[in-house]
Amino acid sequence: MTISGEYSLNLIAVAKKTRLAALKLAVLSTEVKNQAIEAIAQALESAKDDILQANVADCEISAAEGIAKPLYKRLQLDEHKLRDAITGVRDVGKLSDPVGAVQIHRELDQGLILKRVTCPLGVLGVIFEARPEAAIQIVTLAIKSGNGVILKGGKEATRSCEAIVKAIKQGLSQTAVNPDTVQLLTTREETLELLKLDKYVDLIIPRGSNSFVRFVQENTRIPVLGHADGICHLYVDKAADIEKAIAITVDAKTSYPAVCNAIETLLVHTDIARKFLPKVAEVLQKLNVELRGDEQTQKILPNIAAATEKDWETEYSDLILSMRVVDSLEDAIAHINDYGSKHTDAIITEDADAAQTFLALVNAAGVYHNCSTRFADGFRYGFGAEVGISTQQMPPRGPVGLEGLVTYKYQMTGNGHIVATYTGANAKPFTFKNLG
Repeated sequence: MTISGEYSLNLIAVAKKTRLAALKLAVLSTEVKNQAIEAIAQALESAKDDILQANVADCEISAAEGIAKPLYKRLQLDEHKLRDAITGVRDVGKLSDPVGAVQIHRELDQGLILKRVTCPLGVLGVIFEARPEAAIQIVTLAIKSGNGVILKGGKEATRSCEAIVKAIKQGLSQTAVNPDTVQLLTTREETLELLKLDKYVDLIIPRGSNSFVRFVQENTRIPVLGHADGICHLYVDKAADIEKAIAITVDAKTSYPAVCNAIETLLVHTDIARKFLPKVAEVLQKLNVELRGDEQTQKILPNIAAATEKDWETEYSDLILSMRVVDSLEDAIAHINDYGSKHTDAIITEDADAAQTFLALVNAAGVYHNCSTRFADGFRYGFGAEVGISTQQMPPRGPVGLEGLVTYKYQMTGNGHIVATYTGANAKPFTFKNLG
């Protein structure tokens, strides 16, 4: 048997085990699922030292191997990040159960009742680079939504993920949720095999770099939920409040430049550029942000580097910001729709009409007015956590929480009803009466 064949057989067995556990999870009550979620929170708290030590080891090894700075920042898991992740676990426990909601309840005829009811997707395959706390968020959302989950973290986070999943499984072992609901893969070969398991895995969620997500999208028949780029824009309109615009720009670029909701391009209306750009540049450069500008920007800020066509389509994930002066709101919208990744884009303006035009015409999962793009996050939306951010046109879109992890099925109950009764010359009419 080839090595590839061994991986296939092993992973099929893992996937079958996960699917069986997920089928049992799907019918558990909200109370039982919430008990499991609290058990996970407690187990993570108990394993805090082991998890943090594992992360230190991952960071040291990755640093020695020359890991890229943005990826290293995502990899780091300190006590604060872990505490926030555990808080997110408990927040998910407080959310409404997305399973079993009756979306349609309709009488088609007397005694013939149709319902559309939400149900779990089945088994999720989640592949992510760095950010080991993502494993905590994903598992919690999967259990609340009744789904099994197969995790594959990046090789740089292997020890951290193993410590986290070990704690999660220990927590689940004390509950009615089978620990087999959660599985962890650790090798690249397993990732490639996972993408082939369309018979056992219902959704792939990749979280990582542009090239990584595109690779996943191009190498599986399983539906993929995710985003390939995080090229977010901030447009400072001619009617912007200068101080407000500076504060939002600084937050959106520098508070955590390695994440996908940080801005990469700043667009500024020509009428306000000479007043705004020197002020914002002074603040950004003090924070070690490298600025690049188009020709008009360089006339105002002659000491910054020139921005090229490539800059407009680059997700830096670092303290680099490209800047462009535009002649109108329409030009700003056109630039965003040409170069943006449909993630999150914002306008700073005191002109309500300009704001509404921007919100209506920018094609992105998130469109904001007078606030930072950094709010594009499941936790900050009140979802408890997120499995990822989707930039696809069809829903779910934006930060994906519980509602994006369920589908629905149609349930019909009759009493000997047959279609022949409702066809032909003497067809009986349907009543189509909504019951709730």
